[in-house]
Amino acid sequence: MVATVGSVVAGRPAWARRLVGAVLLAYPRAPADRPRELRHFLAGLEGRPRVAVRRAVVRHRPVVPVRVVRMRWGAPGVDGLAGLAAFLDLDGDALDWFADRREINRHARDERLRHYRYTWLTHRLIEAPKPRMRALQRQLLDQILSRVPVHPSVHGFVPGRDAHTFARAHAGASVLVSMDLRAFFSSITAARIHGLFLGIGYPEPVAHALTALTTTRTPARILRAASDPYLAALLRQPHLPQGAPTSPALANLCAFRLDRRLSGLAGRFGLTYGRYADDLAFSGTLADGRVARLVALAGQIAREEGFRAHPGKTRVRRRSQRQELTGLVVNDRPAVPREDYDRLRAILHNAATQGLAAANRDGHPDFAAHLAGRVAWMSHHHPSRAAKLKDLLDRVRSSGPEVSVERRS
Repeated sequence: MVATVGSVVAGRPAWARRLVGAVLLAYPRAPADRPRELRHFLAGLEGRPRVAVRRAVVRHRPVVPVRVVRMRWGAPGVDGLAGLAAFLDLDGDALDWFADRREINRHARDERLRHYRYTWLTHRLIEAPKPRMRALQRQLLDQILSRVPVHPSVHGFVPGRDAHTFARAHAGASVLVSMDLRAFFSSITAARIHGLFLGIGYPEPVAHALTALTTTRTPARILRAASDPYLAALLRQPHLPQGAPTSPALANLCAFRLDRRLSGLAGRFGLTYGRYADDLAFSGTLADGRVARLVALAGQIAREEGFRAHPGKTRVRRRSQRQELTGLVVNDRPAVPREDYDRLRAILHNAATQGLAAANRDGHPDFAAHLAGRVAWMSHHHPSRAAKLKDLLDRVRSSGPEVSVERRS
């Protein structure tokens, strides 16, 4: 290594051995996957008393390709951009196009040149990738992100866990504190995604390209319809698009430190902590005087981890009140609210007696499948409801085929 320093600066300066010693101390393994990081480290050594590196004239720049040093969690190794293109079954130009390094997606006026379609809902923007981009993101989700473990307190978008497992962990508690993270996906920046891919083990160029494939910047023309200045500011920067198949997994992984710290906070208060997407929950036994302290500390931790708790969506519910999480009442065991169950029974009854078309007041394109999904949701771990709803659904199915109707205003 001392000889290599000499070949780069044309000579063997007196500080070469001290420079090499500092690098070996910082990098026990050769950082062949992080040339930029190594460059910044070397630049920071200039002027340090113990190293005494002086500015030198570079005479020769050896070009060494980046390569994987150590992969974690069994993710597939990819040494460089050519390897990434082969992994995704793309050529170099196609990889550059989908990574959108020239930000065509942000500036193009022609819809055909964009990788995303945009739909404004009440307080959020759905950025849905087009089919080819979605297929690439699905491949990254299935082959890379699915191998990285999430925090055990996370229930949203995790195989084997769902809204019911989230609610079940907080059922029957004397107090339930629920909080909401504002603009959860949009709060996660491209820099955090880049750091995540580096942490998995990908070299800097590969991590940069993977970041570009899974983040976006919202076009200015789309942002004109934003009613929330805070959300618009987040969308203006590279962020996770809400609507991409990779975004929930990436959000869970980037929130690992948040979950770990909030889980530790819950432990200090003798509570149980859980998170489902942007919904936070703390449950257990807690005196009135300590609730405000818990909420304040949780909000502070969220801010320190790059998130923001929504000030108007913090709820504190005792056993004497209805405790609800992700649409489930958890005072006893997780269950859909009675009024929702009664409403579904009425719809099923109308569909069985008057026909699917007459009961389809909201104009669902496949109303039978919609009803089957609602029955499955409300029947989960509730045998008595399941039997009654299944009987009604069977009557609906035997009443005849669905006739399409126009959506009513």
